[in-house]
Amino acid sequence: MIKNFKWLLLVSLSFVACNNNDDDSAPVEIPITPGTAVLTKYVALGDSFAAGYSDGALFKAGQANSYVNILAQQFIPAGGVAITTPFMVDNVGGFSNGGVQVLPKFPTRLTFNGAGPVNVSGVSGTAITAHLTGSFSNMGIPGAKSYHLIAPGYGNLAGVFATPATASPYFARFSSSPTSTTLTVLDDAMAQNPTFFSLWIGGNDVLGYATTGGDGTDPITPTANFNFAYDKLITGLTAKGAKGVVANLPYVSALPFFTTVGFNPVTLVAAQVTALNGAYASYNGGLVAAKNAGLITEAERVQRTINFAVGKNAVVMIDEYLTDITAVSPGLIKLRQTTNKDYIVLSSQGTSAKDHLLAGNGTSAPLKDRWVLSESEVKEIKTATDAYNITIEATATAKGLAFVDTRTTMEQLSTGGIRFGNFQMTSAYVTGGAFSLDGVHPSARGYALIANLFVDAINTKYTATLRHVDLSVYPIQYPAIIP
Repeated sequence: MIKNFKWLLLVSLSFVACNNNDDDSAPVEIPITPGTAVLTKYVALGDSFAAGYSDGALFKAGQANSYVNILAQQFIPAGGVAITTPFMVDNVGGFSNGGVQVLPKFPTRLTFNGAGPVNVSGVSGTAITAHLTGSFSNMGIPGAKSYHLIAPGYGNLAGVFATPATASPYFARFSSSPTSTTLTVLDDAMAQNPTFFSLWIGGNDVLGYATTGGDGTDPITPTANFNFAYDKLITGLTAKGAKGVVANLPYVSALPFFTTVGFNPVTLVAAQVTALNGAYASYNGGLVAAKNAGLITEAERVQRTINFAVGKNAVVMIDEYLTDITAVSPGLIKLRQTTNKDYIVLSSQGTSAKDHLLAGNGTSAPLKDRWVLSESEVKEIKTATDAYNITIEATATAKGLAFVDTRTTMEQLSTGGIRFGNFQMTSAYVTGGAFSLDGVHPSARGYALIANLFVDAINTKYTATLRHVDLSVYPIQYPAIIP
């Protein structure tokens, strides 16, 4: 009996010991801390990505799901405060003036109707002349280029209506003085005495050129100009000891706006092929004569020869980089067919590429420059983007700032995707989940992914322990009617 008692006692003690060991080895949740960062006053500077622009417009729900707003929420448990945002009045999108939507520049947002993207009905309640009072720490301004953030009068309402415009209606509605001709975005940011900032700028310095097919209406910002603006921004933001996080820029080739249509989008039957090849026969013959006359090389003759076949076809485009031989042969304008190194843009001035191509453009008539980003133009954009990114990363290193590599992440989205939980996020238009219906700006889930990238960079640089957000709770599309 005594032996049994001792045995039971030994088993009981062993059981308690095992329980104690389990408790000791249980993972301890790490407290949320800012590390060496001070998050008590966060100010964000940037462009449409910071603002939460999505589906071709700025609207209230999109603003709430900007990466800046999501990031600011993750700052709160680590000593941050709620960020202030210059919210639009409703979820219609764009601006109105006198009760009429300001078109074509500021249309209502896009929604998916089952067949494709369409603009939601209604008129925006946000008047383009309205001005908000107060101070706003989310200073994301759609359309802003690097130098716009240091441009005097960029928030002057009169400049919004000038020709050409010298100010932004987005900044004019929340700048501290909508009549000032000297105030800059940076001035309003520094007036808030930030202890921490984020800066993601430079996308529009190449994007305007890219989305217009490199037609020259919106040129690439020279690297020297970008470097000057970026240095002035960082110097100002860090002047009082604020720490921060900056991000580099993705290549435009990672955006569905440029990759969705494809270089060979036109399907032809035999009768169409016969008619088109017959129509271009004299053009091709003229190229042979031009080559024999030494006006062009054999390689360029082959490049410029137009030939269609049954099935999917590359389309005819104007390429300004080809040799100009019209002085000798006026009919031999700079035509060639697209290759897989060219990008037909998703839309232009409110017209879908699909409808434009169905109208005979790209076959019986060449596509105008604004519809195609040529291989040479893609190289120009890549060169500029690489130069900007060198400046951004070097500045982050020199100033001791956290650095986010968005270029690599965007490439991952466009070359296989990123998996989280049971979800796969890619850059595929409509279905991929990362981008909104305009093909350039992220969806709410895409913005949440970006916020997590910023969290990672801040944690790494400042030994903070900020938390990720759950991507699955953010939608990939907004409904036509947002509650």
